[in-house]
Amino acid sequence: MGSKNKLKRFKENDSFANVFQPYREDLVANDFKLKGKWNAEFFKNENPIVLELGCGKGEYSIGLGKKYPNKNFIGIDLKGARFWRGAKTAIEEDMSNIAFIRTQIELINYIFAENEVSEIWITFPDPQIKYKRTKHRLTNASFLEKYKTVLKPDGIMHLKTDSEFMHGYTLGLLHGAGHEVLYANHNVYHNEGAPEAVTSIQTFYENQYLAADKAITYIQFKIK
Repeated sequence: MGSKNKLKRFKENDSFANVFQPYREDLVANDFKLKGKWNAEFFKNENPIVLELGCGKGEYSIGLGKKYPNKNFIGIDLKGARFWRGAKTAIEEDMSNIAFIRTQIELINYIFAENEVSEIWITFPDPQIKYKRTKHRLTNASFLEKYKTVLKPDGIMHLKTDSEFMHGYTLGLLHGAGHEVLYANHNVYHNEGAPEAVTSIQTFYENQYLAADKAITYIQFKIK
């Protein structure tokens, strides 16, 4: 994507009512006005809030939003030029249950209050295979602690990935720490029992993985 195109998308994001691009310093200063008030002040309903972390183009958030209109979905990514497409689609299709936030995932506890979120989806994250990149894996112990602070006590986590490494690493960490694994499958399209939301929504890159006969893995769990 050219720099002109990126600038155009950044500018358009600024005009979208469903896009939030807070400054890091404001978040850390606890100056984000919607924290604890997403239902009351933005969505204007009491429906469950579901996050998609590292949402990319926002395809999964849009897919979930269409499938579950009685839930609210918020995609989070640092690259606003990517989720521009999802935000624009939500506006074009008058989807009032979708929002996007441009920020680092590590700051979610400054954006959401304790027990404000019902579910979190992590879809096709970078597995950060090198050992020195462990701290950036979105399912490492420190990230799980952050998720726990914003999730309701019975909140559900979802990890969908094409990386056997990420699947195995996460499953091992969950079992080792005593978290509750509700469902795990290393090839959801070749086994029965996967939740419909896992197999009925496919991103652009996921379709490419499937065309190349690459296994898609999935874990559903609760953080204890």
